[in-house]
Formats: sequence, C-alpha cells, structure tokens
Amino acid sequence: MKFFITGVNGQLGYDVKRELLERGYTDILAPTRVDLDITNEDAVKKMIREYRPSVIFHCAAYTAVDKAEEEQEKCYQVNVLGTKYLTEAAKEVGAKIIYISTDYVFDGTKEGLYQIEDKVNPVNYYGKTKYLGENFIREYDNHIIVRISWVFGINGKNFIRTMLNLAESHKELNVVCDQIGSPTYTKDLAGLLVNMFLSNVKGLYHVTNEGYCSWYEFAEFIFKESRKKVKVHPILTKDYKTIAKRPLNSKLSKESLDDIGMKRLPEWQDAVKRYIRELKKEGVR
Repeated sequence: MKFFITGVNGQLGYDVKRELLERGYTDILAPTRVDLDITNEDAVKKMIREYRPSVIFHCAAYTAVDKAEEEQEKCYQVNVLGTKYLTEAAKEVGAKIIYISTDYVFDGTKEGLYQIEDKVNPVNYYGKTKYLGENFIREYDNHIIVRISWVFGINGKNFIRTMLNLAESHKELNVVCDQIGSPTYTKDLAGLLVNMFLSNVKGLYHVTNEGYCSWYEFAEFIFKESRKKVKVHPILTKDYKTIAKRPLNSKLSKESLDDIGMKRLPEWQDAVKRYIRELKKEGVR
C-alpha cells in the first residue's frame, strides 16, 4: 500500500505519518508546502498521477479562523480548491481520500449533541470553506469525511501550548466558559484514521476524544496537570471579542463510529495527561 499525506508539517499530518511508520509502513509520500502547493491544480494531479497512492490523508488546511475573515481568497483556495484538485486526482488513480473537516460547520445553537445528519450552518468563513470542501469530497464515492474539534498535537501550535506559554508570564487569565466542545489529541486521531482506512469504511463521521468541556475547564485542567499556579477567570464569549464568530455548542455525537464498530477515542482528560507527558519529553516545562 502507498500512503499520501498533505499537511505533514501540521499537527495531524505529522502524527498520521508517525502512526504509519510505527506500524511498519514505509511507502509514504508526504510533501511539505514547499514540495507541493495544493492550490496548483497541475502540480497536484501530476504528483498523484506519478505516485498512484492507495489513500490520500488530506490533513492540510487553512486553519487561522480569525485571519480567514480577512484573507478569504487565500482560505478558499486552500480549503476548497485544494480539496477539489486532490479529490479529482484521487478519482483519477482510484485512491481513497480521507478529508478532515470541523465542528465549525455547525452554528452551535442546537441543544445537545450534533449528529452527522444535522443541518450545517457555518458562522465563520473558515467553517464555510471546510463545508464547501466536504461537498467536493462527496462527489467521489471512495471517501471518508471526519469532523474534528479543538485539536492538539506535538507538532504545532494549539491551546495547550498557548496556555503553558502564558503561564510563564501571567498569574491570572480570562478564558471563555460558554463555548463547549471536545479536545482532540492528534496522536489518538491518527491511529483511528489509519484503522478506518484499513477497515475499508466510507462516509461521514464525527471523531473527538470522549467527553466535553468549556475552554475555561480545559485551561483549568491543563494548569492542574502541569502544576502551574495560574488563576483562571471564566468569561462569556460576548466579553471576549474576536474577528470571527465561534459556535457555542460544538458537542459532536460519535454514534457513527459505533455503527461501524470502531472504538471511540479515550477521554479528553486522559489524552491531555499523555500529551503533557510528551511535551515534557520534548523539553517543554
């Protein structure tokens, strides 16, 4: 089998490659942004045509949510056109494509958990482009779409790293308490994505670590586990101004995983503990 990964310099792409290598797979092509501009249709199709992968793990994305409101064309090119070109290339060589989407396709106004069949209604441009990307993926039968949320991994910036960095210079922090979701560890997610490909499943799934929390509760847990003495004050979204709007409810139902017999990811608290241990091995205190 031959594996193609976009976004290898990001958190998830990095861990997908690491997961494959740990399982003994070595026929992997994971171009960096320098090696391949996914918004260049000819370059994308040439590389896929020549390599002829069994599967494309499409982890690359424009993910700067606030910046996307100001750089809409750039965001559209990466998240929509890049996805279109990769999907067309996958179809040409008969490869499965695994597309990473987001909880931000929903507006966050629903009570309870979002099911895969619930109506989407993105409240920011980033979410809109990710949903448009989903639509291109759906035009090709041999696909998996995985919506994720609140991602953290060893290879990149994330909320945990931000909190730990702020703890070096702040004794008190204000953190939003009315946005609810699930932190997701890319190491856990990568293992499940590989299992999904090997199990030959198709379709749309929600995948996060188990359990739900607010960003405030997330921050409190990070400081507790890392033994940082930081006082966290809960504030409301309306009192924390950002350029892009965020959904308040990002709770995703994982029943679609149960339906195909896939084991859910561990509790988010367990994932955070393991991640902080991994950070310490990397020298982050």
